[in-house]
Amino acid sequence: MMKNPLKIIVVTFTFFSLLACNLEKKTNLEESNSEAKTQSEALVEKVLSKQEQDALTPDQVIKSLKEGNVRFTNNDLTKRDHSKQVRNSTLSQFPKAIVLSCVDSRVPVEDVFDRGIGDLFVARVAGNFVNEDILGSMEFACKVSGSKLILVMGHEHCGAIKAAIDDVKLGNITSMLGNIKPAVESIEYAGERTSKNEEFVHMVCESNVKNTIDQIRINSPILKEMEANGEIKIVGSVYDMDNGKVVWLE
Repeated sequence: MMKNPLKIIVVTFTFFSLLACNLEKKTNLEESNSEAKTQSEALVEKVLSKQEQDALTPDQVIKSLKEGNVRFTNNDLTKRDHSKQVRNSTLSQFPKAIVLSCVDSRVPVEDVFDRGIGDLFVARVAGNFVNEDILGSMEFACKVSGSKLILVMGHEHCGAIKAAIDDVKLGNITSMLGNIKPAVESIEYAGERTSKNEEFVHMVCESNVKNTIDQIRINSPILKEMEANGEIKIVGSVYDMDNGKVVWLE
């Protein structure tokens, strides 16, 4: 009995179609696994070691933070395996620097400098001023834990700065603003001295950063001596919310 040629053609076509489909799925799966492996391998999972921290100079730390801010503004943040970084830093930490920032939610300190877990100590208080507790934290970061830099970072459009300028009175905020008032009062300025004047707000912001640095040196003999010996640097900056750039105050 003769076989049906049409039936043979249909069966053959179906077989090869299924074979081609399976091969394509296998290829796509292999490519997907390969891509996932490449991405996984690219993730940074290391944390700073004691030896690496010891080898750093304050200027090198400043350079690395500046480079990190460039990556941040270019939307090119380093890919990190945070789960592994958490596990790798469980028993010790050797951060490069301590950053004193405002509490403002629009200033994500680690992201601004493209830093990961274990890279930075971060102290935050509205208006980025220092008190006894923050000074103690800075002394711990530098004298005990080996950080090489203290960075005081103010920011544009700071609500605490504006409130201090306008002499706001509200609960505990009133006494808190007393720490910022010296930065307002020290500025000689003939223009409008209100929070509506962005030029004056910017001047007070920079003045407050510089005043905070002065207070660190005045009220912490430990940090002042470390700076004099070249073990650390104490510097200031202002974060620009309009473009994400950190402007360093020389």
